[in-house]
Amino acid sequence: MHTSPEAVLAILGMALMTIAIKASGLLLADRLPRTGFAAAWLRHIPGAVLAALVAPALVSGSIAEVIAAAATTVVFLVTRNLFAAMASGVLTIFLMRLWLGA
Repeated sequence: MHTSPEAVLAILGMALMTIAIKASGLLLADRLPRTGFAAAWLRHIPGAVLAALVAPALVSGSIAEVIAAAATTVVFLVTRNLFAAMASGVLTIFLMRLWLGA
């Protein structure tokens, strides 16, 4: 198998950028506000991003997506465990798509 120098450079460049992004996040974390409006706003970003990713699938998706969202909601309300809820949603969408052929 032959790898071109351009491919190696592209992979190294992407690796360096990934490390730089992660390092900058660690370095800047101490400078973020811990209280106040900005801190509250920053705490809500992950949920907003997740909702923005899930909402289009629910609106334009099939019944499999709706069932998976319902299963995720029920598991979270019962267990209050985000990981368990997400795992149940992924498993449900996989099984429903397999069963429904969607």
